[in-house]
Amino acid sequence: MYFDQRDFDIKCEWGLPGIEGLSPYSDVIIIVDVLSFSTCVDVAVKNGALVYPYRWRDGTAGAFTESIGGTLARSRRQAQGGYSLSPVSLLSIPAGTRLVLPSPNGSALSTATGQIRTFAGCLRNADAVAMAAEQIGKRISVIPAGEKWPDGSLRPAIEDLIGAGAIISHLSGKRSPEAEMAVATFVSAQSHLLQTLQQCGSGREVTAIGFGSDIDLAVALNQSNYAPLLREGVYTSM
Repeated sequence: MYFDQRDFDIKCEWGLPGIEGLSPYSDVIIIVDVLSFSTCVDVAVKNGALVYPYRWRDGTAGAFTESIGGTLARSRRQAQGGYSLSPVSLLSIPAGTRLVLPSPNGSALSTATGQIRTFAGCLRNADAVAMAAEQIGKRISVIPAGEKWPDGSLRPAIEDLIGAGAIISHLSGKRSPEAEMAVATFVSAQSHLLQTLQQCGSGREVTAIGFGSDIDLAVALNQSNYAPLLREGVYTSM
């Protein structure tokens, strides 16, 4: 009861424990995974693709993809020019493509929200997602996904906290202190988003493996009018 933020309309907490703790007091959940999953979903949905979040990056992903007649996205390192968790790789994805997007962070969280209406939010669609969420309900939980340390534990990722704050800044209602801190983090970085995301740990990693252009795409604040909504396991435009 101390960590469920039940006394507030607008809540914010990290990862799967955040979803588990806040869900009973939420009408809407927004998953924020800025440098990969959420920005990928925004780009793909904007093009008219259907995005199937898939929790595991193993052999079952291929079988699931085949069962729906879809296309499987790979990790950045494995893509070899195909679709991947690199948002840039999806800029020209054709409308109607059924894209299966395995991810241990954004996808795994998307599959954990149950019957609660769920959006994929990022910097690109912060305003649009906030507006769409408020059409559904007043109690809104924003979940920065974070990353994983080598031992599998959660690594809080500043880019996701900034993205969460950008979305929360557009939401009305009583904010929890955790939500207020996310907004403060966004405000402190807003004037130099590109530099911040390039120099944070996740950004340095993405740049080192040759995907620095993903950061340029991810920091395009409010450049998308799309609000990807999860319906029966598929993200489409609301």
